[in-house]
Amino acid sequence: MKRIASLCVTGLCITGSPLALAWSAAAAAQDLMQRTVAPPPQAGTPVPANEEEITFSADELGYDDASQVVTAKGDVRLVRAGNRLRADNVSWNQQTGEVTATGNVAVVNPGGDTAYGDSVQLKDTLRDGIIENLLLVLEDGGRLAAVRATRVDGVSTLETAAYTPCDVTCADGKPKEPSWKVTAVRVIHDPVQHRISYVDARLSLFGLPILWLPRFSHPDGAEGGGPGALIPQVRFSRSNGAEFALPYYIQLAPNRDLTVTPHVYSDVLPALGAQYRELNSRGAYQIGGMITYGSRLPASVGPLPPGADRNRGLRGYIDANGRFQLDDYWTVTGSTRLASDRTFLRRYDISRDDRLRTIVNAERIDRDSYLSIAGYAVQTLRAGASQGQQPIALPAIDYRRRLEGPVVGGVVEVRANSLALLRTAGQDTQRAFTGVRWDLRRYTPLGQEVTFTAYARGDVYHTSDTLSTPTVSYRGDPGWTTRGIAALAADMRWPFVGEFLGGSQILTPRLQLVATPPTKNLAVPNEDARAIELEDSNLFALNRFSGYDRWEDGSRVTYGFEWNYDRPRLSVRTVIGQSYRLTAKPSIFPPGTGLDARFSDIVGRTRVKFDRLVDITHRFRLDKDNGAIRRNEIDVTVGGRRTYATAGYLRLNRDITPGIEDLRDREEIRVGGRLQVTSTVSVFGSTVVDLTGRGEDPFSVADGYEPVRHRLGVLYDDECLELGVTWRRDYAVIGDARRGNTFLLQVALKNIGGR
Repeated sequence: MKRIASLCVTGLCITGSPLALAWSAAAAAQDLMQRTVAPPPQAGTPVPANEEEITFSADELGYDDASQVVTAKGDVRLVRAGNRLRADNVSWNQQTGEVTATGNVAVVNPGGDTAYGDSVQLKDTLRDGIIENLLLVLEDGGRLAAVRATRVDGVSTLETAAYTPCDVTCADGKPKEPSWKVTAVRVIHDPVQHRISYVDARLSLFGLPILWLPRFSHPDGAEGGGPGALIPQVRFSRSNGAEFALPYYIQLAPNRDLTVTPHVYSDVLPALGAQYRELNSRGAYQIGGMITYGSRLPASVGPLPPGADRNRGLRGYIDANGRFQLDDYWTVTGSTRLASDRTFLRRYDISRDDRLRTIVNAERIDRDSYLSIAGYAVQTLRAGASQGQQPIALPAIDYRRRLEGPVVGGVVEVRANSLALLRTAGQDTQRAFTGVRWDLRRYTPLGQEVTFTAYARGDVYHTSDTLSTPTVSYRGDPGWTTRGIAALAADMRWPFVGEFLGGSQILTPRLQLVATPPTKNLAVPNEDARAIELEDSNLFALNRFSGYDRWEDGSRVTYGFEWNYDRPRLSVRTVIGQSYRLTAKPSIFPPGTGLDARFSDIVGRTRVKFDRLVDITHRFRLDKDNGAIRRNEIDVTVGGRRTYATAGYLRLNRDITPGIEDLRDREEIRVGGRLQVTSTVSVFGSTVVDLTGRGEDPFSVADGYEPVRHRLGVLYDDECLELGVTWRRDYAVIGDARRGNTFLLQVALKNIGGR
């Protein structure tokens, strides 16, 4: 029969200090394998009535009046303040205040960490003490072990220590070498400074030492971290040679930090990167960037001529963004990306973007209204593009309010919008409009869904320097111009549901009628409706132009159908349709867009999903006259989450006049995939090939088969380590961003520096 008792003792906490001394340390015991003793169970010992009381059970319990020593033997279990201890023997000397636990000691703290040791000795404060042969199994799976651990005045010292967050046993229970571990002669944890320091430390991968650090330290994570080096980055590229980057983290306050990253290259001068982050009561923001000194070659496509001006000087970029919640309704967001020149981002392998945008936006949102006051600017990185032609919007204001429809019901949306576009060497445009839209949805007794729409809008434009816009149809008339827009529409869907091939199907014919009077389109500039593409997503839109500056006038009927089919593990979604203009007035749509004639081209989309293994989406546009394919886009994904293959093909064959730069033809193919070789090793790769030729785009520099980028890599990824090597080859030559190979070594040690 086990003896059960309770003691009310001030300050006694068997587990609190020496066993939780290094829960976030990056070092630990040399013997990381699981101990044979089981951790103390939650049941079996009474729960203390308060945090000052200790309850315990043992096979034998003794007390020596002379020495005032309490002795417990045989499967001793103690519980206090959520801490649980199991040991073969426990003694408490009430005179000296020493508590000693020996023999298969195992302790669990309230956080779920389990400590194992051969013996535990605590001082009278029961905060300081010594543990022999420590193994600390953290709740998150990490393991800390040491031959000896001591704690004096709150400072913990581990002798001959090791740490790993990795599994130390195979699936069959056999021991294995962890993927990585840190060993050290000595590890010191200072809870006041929140630092963990190492003496003579070594980092090992798969049992092989790869890095010796005679002395280093890092934050213990108790207050969000502190100064310390992060994982280095290693890369080799054709443009810069070998690159080594070592980020260094500095915590300025619990809500502010700074990461400074020196970059050292073998072929160019060093660079310095930095990122500052802050979280406050209103929101969060970050400011980052990079700076160096070097040559800035012209952003021309293809090899540079001999003797090209290298224009040496400072180079760099800024990347910042933030979001602030001022109150329940108002939010301010902002972001900026700026580069010193057009090839910096490519040269230093930061981004392949060809435009950078800076924007500030203040928004107010409530249940029935939306207000946005924004401003933005665009920096072009395209070769040959004029920066003076890029717009600066200041301001861009949009207001919307939703109302219940009067008398007959429905929903009314009132909208006001204004936009001022400035250019340093181009056309300036100012625009303002006010509009109202009413939508009413009803269902007939036959199950038809009918939506009635009425729309009216009044526009005011002012523009200047129109001759600086190369495309004539984009200019509009100089000076002030007004325009009125109105439309009436009725849209009917009629779904039919039934069984088909062991599943269910829904066939939904759709018919739409739109009537709108003639509209002054070419009299106003076209700033936001230049990209025109008839597709399934805008086939039934009230206005099939992409923006506000162009409005599709005249009357038309649009017809088509949707077909949905579902059965276990299989689903099919199809939509196809066409429109017909009821008026013979010439269209303002450019020839080749599929909307210039009275009958539009035929557009559609089909998506087939089989379980989670196959996903195929096909979008198309067929010429109304001869059935030629004007758009052919296929995206295929085959496989699961770990092993899969993807392929994409796009061809735009619009045959639009080359004078409209936004609508040139294009053809490309994309292929990618990943093969999971083992549970931890995978191979991945991708490629993009430009198939555009001069026959499709007279301005294209491709020859009909021009590789854009290849990528191939191998990745090892387990519960605590990510190790990969990636090869990438770029074929574009823009200024000093050369074509060539780039090799990237990726190492990520998971769960280091804290939970």
